[in-house]
Amino acid sequence: MSSVIDDSSLPSRSKLRDIDKTNIHKRLPRLTPRKKAPHSQNALPVPETPPRPPLPDASTVMFRKPTRRILSPHDQELFRASPTYGLILYFVFSLSLAAADKKISAVNTSGAPEAIEQILSILSSIDKTITQCPPADQGGSRFGNPSFRNFLDSITAQSSAWHSSLGLTDPSAISEVSTYLHNSFGNRSRIDYGSGHELNFIIWLLCLYRLSLLTESTLPALALVVFPQYINLMRKIQSTYYLEPAGSHGVWGLDDYHFLPFLFGASQLLHHPYIRPLSIHNELILEEEGDEYIYLNMVRETMASKSVKGLKWTQPMLDDISGAKSWEKVEQGMRRMFVKEVLGKLPVMQHFLFGSLVPAAEGMSREEEAGVKPEAEEQEGGELAIEGDGMKHVHRDATWGDCCGIKIPSTVAAKQEAKKKGEEDGLRRIPFD
Repeated sequence: MSSVIDDSSLPSRSKLRDIDKTNIHKRLPRLTPRKKAPHSQNALPVPETPPRPPLPDASTVMFRKPTRRILSPHDQELFRASPTYGLILYFVFSLSLAAADKKISAVNTSGAPEAIEQILSILSSIDKTITQCPPADQGGSRFGNPSFRNFLDSITAQSSAWHSSLGLTDPSAISEVSTYLHNSFGNRSRIDYGSGHELNFIIWLLCLYRLSLLTESTLPALALVVFPQYINLMRKIQSTYYLEPAGSHGVWGLDDYHFLPFLFGASQLLHHPYIRPLSIHNELILEEEGDEYIYLNMVRETMASKSVKGLKWTQPMLDDISGAKSWEKVEQGMRRMFVKEVLGKLPVMQHFLFGSLVPAAEGMSREEEAGVKPEAEEQEGGELAIEGDGMKHVHRDATWGDCCGIKIPSTVAAKQEAKKKGEEDGLRRIPFD
């Protein structure tokens, strides 16, 4: 017996639609206006240029040979709270400000103070020393050339006369100041170079400034004439002796060796009418303006030293920075990076040297008290170990400790060896790029 359903007892379709419409608000999530995300703020504020510190009275300075004093994280904290930290920031940022909105050719070197001429003469003499200390034949090896040690020894032998020409007569003053110059070209035992050695050159200039051999009026010439000549000299040294990058790829990845050219170079371009951060990808601009602007020159040389075309593959951080809206943002970022990645990094600052002109803070460790040999006396493959609240720092023939990165040959060495073999000297693209 079949049952019959009475359709009259079911709601009509129109009534179902009405029911759906009346109850739909109960089934849908409540819509609320989306709030705009707050503007992201960089956790690290833009470091300001500290006030000008007073110059020391040269007649009362007790000169001494600079030594390492940052041997533990506690020493690093003491340093960052010390007047010397502000002194370094003042000098570096003052050099950057002196370069603002200036071409290299805009700095008139004719009639420059005698100290500037003498410094340029010293750099030229160091350049000639390279030819007097040719690299040894390493059978195609791309690691550091041991003839670099002969080069450094020759510089040390000539250093006293150079500093006498600058006006230094006290042997103890020459010993202190010259130590920074000797350490400006790389590490003798490891045959490497990094931002710490670059910083030593700046500290050498700072010592001359502290002794009133350089004045505020010389800062533009230091930033845009002396420093670029030093960078060019370092390129020759790096390509001659195959200096290895101090660390696996520099501490920050802007460049295998250098950092400060990017700070000074960004300051140069602060208000440029047409060169933008993105312009570093324009090869025509790099070619035409690279001799006038340090930042562009660094990018041009970096690209020339690589065997792969494209910054996004070889220098991804530079590629990312090129997306900044203005050079002001780039310059601010470089200031932050200098504070955080150079002065704030123990692997870099553990090699920093303190004397009387750039003094250590009270309570910082001493090499002799910690039983540590001076860095210049460390043997290759030796080790520096400080227990307790300090660190363990080990260098071996095949590899380094975590503080310094992996021992690797430089791309400059690879390019030079390719030239010797007559291989094509050009850039190649990554497949599928």
